[in-house]
Amino acid sequence: MIPVMKPWLGAEEAEAASAAVLSGWVAQGPKVAAFEDAFARRVAALHAVAVSSCTTALHVALHLLDVRPGDEVVVPSLSFIATANAVRYCGATPVFADVEPETGNLSAATVEPVLTERTRAVILVHQAGVPADVDALRALCGPRGVTVVEDAACAAGSTYRGVPVGADAEMAAWSFHPRKLITTGEGGMLTTNRPEWATRAKRLREHGMSVSAAERHSGGGAVVESYLETAFNYRMTDIQAAVGLVQLSKLDAIVRRRRELAARYHELLAERLGDLRPVRDPAHGTTNYQSFWVMLPEDAEVDRNEVLARLAARGVSARRGIMAAHLEPAYAGHPHGDLPVTEAFTRRSLILPLYHDLTTAEQDTVVEELEAALHAPVATR
Repeated sequence: MIPVMKPWLGAEEAEAASAAVLSGWVAQGPKVAAFEDAFARRVAALHAVAVSSCTTALHVALHLLDVRPGDEVVVPSLSFIATANAVRYCGATPVFADVEPETGNLSAATVEPVLTERTRAVILVHQAGVPADVDALRALCGPRGVTVVEDAACAAGSTYRGVPVGADAEMAAWSFHPRKLITTGEGGMLTTNRPEWATRAKRLREHGMSVSAAERHSGGGAVVESYLETAFNYRMTDIQAAVGLVQLSKLDAIVRRRRELAARYHELLAERLGDLRPVRDPAHGTTNYQSFWVMLPEDAEVDRNEVLARLAARGVSARRGIMAAHLEPAYAGHPHGDLPVTEAFTRRSLILPLYHDLTTAEQDTVVEELEAALHAPVATR
């Protein structure tokens, strides 16, 4: 079976994790601090705060904005469900906006109709690594006092107007899940250019302690901490951070390889399946191709789920495209406006295998089997 994705891990990551274990410091400590510094430099942010997942990074971001019951936060339904869930964690209401058909991202045009006097923030997702047009959305939201929080879970290595995604974000949340370009197993990061938010975020991830565990143990004397507010246990471990430092050193190579493979997919699909619409760079940036999705034509002879089943039977592991949260049982009955582009995306898109070690022969097989799956006759009873 050709997998849809697999992380690029090896001996160097294993050695780094082993060294962290043997150091005796396995919880949040010096490796986490080093990873934060290195990641902030890589994405051109002033501050980075390592946490346990992108979901917890989003929760902390909204907590810093004092989002609470009665508030609204605009999110795309076309995103992993964690984006909307983070709003519910604060007791606030997620408001679903539609997305642009070319990118799958929110835009100023899709967000403006759902803004109200209760809107406190917009979570702008760089979906599947495709950079969203941040400037246009900030121009819409800024005069209204609405903060744009960037969900950059998939976007490490993507660029926006010539700089890394998230470089000038008020807050951006990142993921290091194995489906992402770089991984720590589980784990996330919150970046910001506001030092007061970074300071408080570091406190919030560690039960609201006035002094971190690392600072207590390295202080050389008796240090008695206090707990300044009700907070969370959202810490990353030094074992994860040690792996993350190695992975981060590979990011440029990973992006180069994925863009090479994506370019080859574009060529193969144009030759054999020209009626499919694959993901591409937007005019305002470059994608890291965290996922290579294609949209089936509206008049395809077989539906997306049947295509996935046929590919699996032929040894190719593909996945449904990006989910739509408003169609999931967890959001049954949640009010929303019309979301036609979102529903077309989630119904007609699928994700093809793309990972660092994918061979050209495997890529040829994927396209050949996709062509066969789309054009084989539909079984009748």
